[in-house]
Amino acid sequence: MGVAFSNITHKIGLLALTSGHVIMWLIGFLFIFLAIKKDYEPLLLVPIGFGIIITNLPLAPLMGISKEGERHILEIFYHYGIQWDVIPPLIFLGLGALTDFGPMIANPKTMILGAGAQFGVYIAFFGALLFGFTIPEACSIGIIGGADGPTTIYLASALAPQILGSTALAAYSYMSLVPIIQPPIMKLLTSKKERAIVMRQLRPVSKLERIIFSLYTTLVICLLIPESAPLIAMFMLGNLFRESGCVKRLTSAAQNELMNIVTIFLGISVGATMTAENFLRPQALFIFFLGLIAFAFSTIGGLLLAKFMNLFLKEKINPLIGSAGVSAVPMAARVSQKVGMEANPKNFLLMHAMGPNVAGVIGTVVAAGMFLTLVGGH
Repeated sequence: MGVAFSNITHKIGLLALTSGHVIMWLIGFLFIFLAIKKDYEPLLLVPIGFGIIITNLPLAPLMGISKEGERHILEIFYHYGIQWDVIPPLIFLGLGALTDFGPMIANPKTMILGAGAQFGVYIAFFGALLFGFTIPEACSIGIIGGADGPTTIYLASALAPQILGSTALAAYSYMSLVPIIQPPIMKLLTSKKERAIVMRQLRPVSKLERIIFSLYTTLVICLLIPESAPLIAMFMLGNLFRESGCVKRLTSAAQNELMNIVTIFLGISVGATMTAENFLRPQALFIFFLGLIAFAFSTIGGLLLAKFMNLFLKEKINPLIGSAGVSAVPMAARVSQKVGMEANPKNFLLMHAMGPNVAGVIGTVVAAGMFLTLVGGH
């Protein structure tokens, strides 16, 4: 009887509960609160927050491998979805089907702003090296500056899987906090007169131009940086679905059913990596700090490049759209619109900001491909 009772007590999760588990629950509750109350990236923060909570239920057979060698359910999602690089390309397929490249094609200068907003990626990379991280880890931390969760996961799973959970959580955290982080930086680095600049309405972009852009971009980037092909190819395929107009069912599936399904698995898989043992240590805190630095400097890079370009342009651009060069689509563009309207209620910057916003997605993928090419991985 005593042996049986002892076996039972060893299988009661409550008796194995630690303060670390409780702290992680609070972090999970915070993410869910931000999603529900503040509407910060709810499609991601709800499953991520819930994943954090359930993976920190002691003794629950959810994450890891059983004594019999079988993978638990969340381990299956993580292993086959993220470690096998299935989920990030599928996310990009859905993003491509949702993306309108028209503003960027109509105003090609915005592609330069998307590139300038990758400045924080390299600042964080060198900062991570100074903190003692390895080169592969520094690459995975630096890419957080692009504010692109799927690309961060794709790169970290290849180069530094041991910090994948921390880097992914940092990337999605800062993506959701764009409306809080960016406005103070934008106002600090621009005058009210600059923020009030009204930009001329964009020209119409033809269907042919859009289709050619998808095909041309795929060929050029994949030939120059083959390591970026899994993400860029799926991104442009989704966009080709959208712009061709002849595969409406595929476009709808990519935009809705497929995107929703992979988002669920992505969110809960990322949250499930955030165990107390992995997260509550100095290294994870350094990653969050460096991720914030990366994101801030990416915002600064886009803003300052726009101001620099205005020194040579007859028709000035509103520097606020430079901050949208981070890959948080479309939230960063909406923040540019909001801050611009505060300075000039008649200022409509959303479509102009979407140019550097989608260019930033491409720029971040290219940066990740360069890191993979130079450091190795796939």
